[in-house]
Amino acid sequence: MEEQKQEEDVVGWAARDTSGVLFPFTFPKRAMKSDEITLKVLYCGICHTDLSIIKNEWGNSIYPVVPGHEVVGVVIEVGRAAHKFKSGDKVGVGYLAGSCFSCDSCEVGDENYCAEFVRSFNSSHPDGTKTFGGFAGSMVISERFAVKIPETMPLDKAAPLMCAGITVYAPMKRHGLDQPGLHLGVLGLGGLGHLAVKFGKAFGMRVTVISSTPDKEKEAIDALGADSFIVSSNEDQMKAARGTMDGIISTSSGALSLGTLITLLRVYGKLILVGSPNKPTELPTFGLISGGRSVAGSMIGGLKETQEMLDFAAEHRILPMVEVVGMNDVNDAMQRLARGDVRYRFVIDVANTICAT
Repeated sequence: MEEQKQEEDVVGWAARDTSGVLFPFTFPKRAMKSDEITLKVLYCGICHTDLSIIKNEWGNSIYPVVPGHEVVGVVIEVGRAAHKFKSGDKVGVGYLAGSCFSCDSCEVGDENYCAEFVRSFNSSHPDGTKTFGGFAGSMVISERFAVKIPETMPLDKAAPLMCAGITVYAPMKRHGLDQPGLHLGVLGLGGLGHLAVKFGKAFGMRVTVISSTPDKEKEAIDALGADSFIVSSNEDQMKAARGTMDGIISTSSGALSLGTLITLLRVYGKLILVGSPNKPTELPTFGLISGGRSVAGSMIGGLKETQEMLDFAAEHRILPMVEVVGMNDVNDAMQRLARGDVRYRFVIDVANTICAT
């Protein structure tokens, strides 16, 4: 693609080392190609992945890191060969910024499983240019990797759907956990888990939250609409729930007892992991074999699925519970996120606070 002229610098916040502390950081705006758009970032959610990357917990951080992959913005410039959006459109950008377009996964809309996919931050495009995320004033992105935000959706609440929302929606649809009357278990009631509850109820399912935190029960049932609540350390409650669930979405990043979770599944039930445990887990096979049960993993979703998820969320008024913060408060928000002190997603008001740094 023919490239257009290099534009102005962009102001963002970046981590420079494994301390994960974010500082103001200026970088050149990437030259926009003819099939790309430039968006002014309005809001950006804070995902636990952002925290892991800025601290290099996964060993793949490329400093300086400008995090942020739950981005909502307004289009301010459109490349000559871009026809999907026009200036003024509200768009979302998630974890994906590029893929090969030609592999089996890309051809069926599973760009998230392309072996050559490019992350929207802490990554590089094939030409070597680095990707910087949504903790910044603007972003250049291929129009193929942006989706339309429904007009009725509040923009601050749309941001977490770009990662947390699609992360739970895609596997529920793919594994048939979207049918009225089925029983869904949701392990972990955080940014991902609370949205899994909301999607499950919108699908007409019976939803049980499984949590290690007893004081979340009232909110799970009264505010989120869950049908029941199980404390994972309560042996009587866990025993009573054995063999009752058609599927479980595990959103936890903590240590998992897969064998215990498998006992909660009905015959042919499915345990789907969308959170990455921080320690290796053992997988007892007898419980799988004896009940025809299965364990699967899932990572975000493709672009078609993401647009479908946003449209479904808008139709059914599925909105995350968020706490909006300013860019100057981002380091405090990261510390609180590490402690689990958020209900249930931080969202940065980028547009109104990025220039106040």
